[in-house]
Amino acid sequence: MSNKKILQGIDTVIIRVSDITVSKKWYGEKLGLIPIWDDQNMKLVVMDTDGPTSITLWQTNSEIINNKDTASYPIFRVIDADESRNELIKRGVNVTEIIEDNVVRYFQIFDPDGNVLEACQVHE
Repeated sequence: MSNKKILQGIDTVIIRVSDITVSKKWYGEKLGLIPIWDDQNMKLVVMDTDGPTSITLWQTNSEIINNKDTASYPIFRVIDADESRNELIKRGVNVTEIIEDNVVRYFQIFDPDGNVLEACQVHE
């Protein structure tokens, strides 16, 4: 086993939410993600990101405490950061200003629980 890879990519990223019904609707309507698995007993839903890694929204009864400076978060690829950001704003999504460097243009997105997501355009 020492020569074989133990880990084989990321299957899903779990995002804890306070209300699975509200979050499922928000991620679907605002971000355009489609549910591919819904477990009402576990209060979780897996959302298709149109990539190899899904997002799993999982309800918790614990208080959700977010700090955008220390949180782990998924980063979504976008073709045009300005266009994507403007569309999200039209949909009523809370987003930051675009930040740009020599490699990327990106902005952060906040879901109803204040969870941090990011959208990133790589310069080509």
